[in-house]
Amino acid sequence: MEQGAARERATERPYPPSGDSARVPEQARSVEQARSVEQARSAEPGRSAEQARGEHTHGERRHGEHTHGERTHGDSAAPRPAPVPVPRPVQRHSVRDQILEALRTALVGGELVPGEVYSGPALAERFGVSATPVREAMQRLAVEGAVEVVPNRGFRVTERTPRELAELAEVRALIEVPVMLRLARTVPAARWAELRPLAEATGAAAARGDRAHYAETDRAFHRAVLALAGNEQLLAIADDLHRRSQWPLISAPALRHGELVADAAEHTALLDALIAQDLPVVQSLVREHFAGSEY
Repeated sequence: MEQGAARERATERPYPPSGDSARVPEQARSVEQARSVEQARSAEPGRSAEQARGEHTHGERRHGEHTHGERTHGDSAAPRPAPVPVPRPVQRHSVRDQILEALRTALVGGELVPGEVYSGPALAERFGVSATPVREAMQRLAVEGAVEVVPNRGFRVTERTPRELAELAEVRALIEVPVMLRLARTVPAARWAELRPLAEATGAAAARGDRAHYAETDRAFHRAVLALAGNEQLLAIADDLHRRSQWPLISAPALRHGELVADAAEHTALLDALIAQDLPVVQSLVREHFAGSEY
């Protein structure tokens, strides 16, 4: 009987423990589960156990870095491609400027007759370009007062009067005479001598009877003189007035060869007076030059 009782006691299942001792098996299972997860991650191709632990340990920090878009020096991401430069419309503007100068030459030379209307497409065909740069050039001439816009037709060459040209000559004298008198007192003679080739260029154009080239060289000479004042605004205003004074009258007269030659000679005489610092002669020559430019 005692042996049977001993066997029964040996086969009895103990009561489950209570208190802290009851949590020990659960902690063991948790550790075992964590170890299993770590082993499973380590078993993935290309991953080490330390990498897996690093992801688990630093996951929150790396997630924060990704949120803020931060990058470390060791980032192996491919470099961003360089931005594609936006092409500049240099060619179209160059064509427009060339057409603008050609139209100005045609105006001064009388090829574009005052009062006549010229269409953009017709002029474009004449110059062998598209109508767009021609229209842009004509719009610029309209701002300068050389032509007027005629809706649905084109551009009409402005009809100038002798009174308008006289007014332009008066304004030019009011601006340029005081400047030249001041420059005559301050600019050394050697600097004036450097402008002599420009004066000679106007004489050569006048001798050939080339009205368009004379107008160009005349502006170049006056720009070079006024540039010595160092005032860009003055230079721009004076050049615009000078250009306006060169547009033709209502009835474009024939080229007056003698008057062009005499006008060109005044450039050389003006340089001589500036070199000599002869202020009365400078003032007289400039005023006469403007009055004689009404051609």
